[in-house]
Amino acid sequence: MTTSTNTQMCNGHSMVGALRKVMLCSPEAAGWNRAERIAQSRELGFPRPPEFEIARQQHGALCDLLKRAGVDILELQGSPYLTLDAVYAHDASLLTDFGVILMHPGKKNRVPEASRHGEFCASHGISVLGEIRAPGVTEAGDMVWIDEHTLLIGRGYRTNAAGIAQMRELVRPHAVEVFTAPLPYGAGPSECLHLMSLISLLDEKTALIDLPWLAVETVELLENRGYRFIRIDASERHTLACNVLSLGQGRLVAIEENPKTNQRLRDAGFEVLTFPGSEICINGAGGPTCLTRPLLRG
Repeated sequence: MTTSTNTQMCNGHSMVGALRKVMLCSPEAAGWNRAERIAQSRELGFPRPPEFEIARQQHGALCDLLKRAGVDILELQGSPYLTLDAVYAHDASLLTDFGVILMHPGKKNRVPEASRHGEFCASHGISVLGEIRAPGVTEAGDMVWIDEHTLLIGRGYRTNAAGIAQMRELVRPHAVEVFTAPLPYGAGPSECLHLMSLISLLDEKTALIDLPWLAVETVELLENRGYRFIRIDASERHTLACNVLSLGQGRLVAIEENPKTNQRLRDAGFEVLTFPGSEICINGAGGPTCLTRPLLRG
């Protein structure tokens, strides 16, 4: 299904324009305070059961930071069908300039999140451009808008070839070209490895990258588009150093646990705003971009 949308309500195509509106899912809404969901944490990939109160405080610090930056925060309400992973609100939908595309996540417990995102968007006047269906699997953490006509999609365990093909057909009528970025094996299928684990766009021509883990063709694509690179400090790879959210206008949100990489960003001229992420980010393997579903930029 293809429909149009009011770009004053939402838009896509930019990951670096001034962030105006965002959807978040709080730890409480995702059930981080519920024993039956915490009991599932290890099978979902958490190295240890999450501590709700610490997570609540850290998520609150992110919310306060966003509010001070002038970002309007909308909340995704809880549901019996959500799991702990729902706090990482980025992954189950992708905003475009033409409506939202609902994902079909490769992590099976996350599949119901897409319908919740669809209900949320409907309640806020955001139309649906389309949805990914099996055998396609997609997660928006694998999707990077290079510019308004170019979408780069990571091909790995969370996003497969069939899902990328469906994405290509959905955006083709809107003159958007899709490129595929092969992802590394890493620690295997159980690891939460997205394209955005390896690339964060900081402005229209600057990318924070984990260079050794990127495919040559991905690096060359960005170089050919005129991007300059800032490399993370390798010692901070496993504390999500590459996962940085652009607020636009030279402002970035990062977690404070990565001081070396954050200093590289400051040395490059960016204002880096930080919050503690030991529980809400590192324990669940989802950084500032993962915690946010941007709805409106510009």
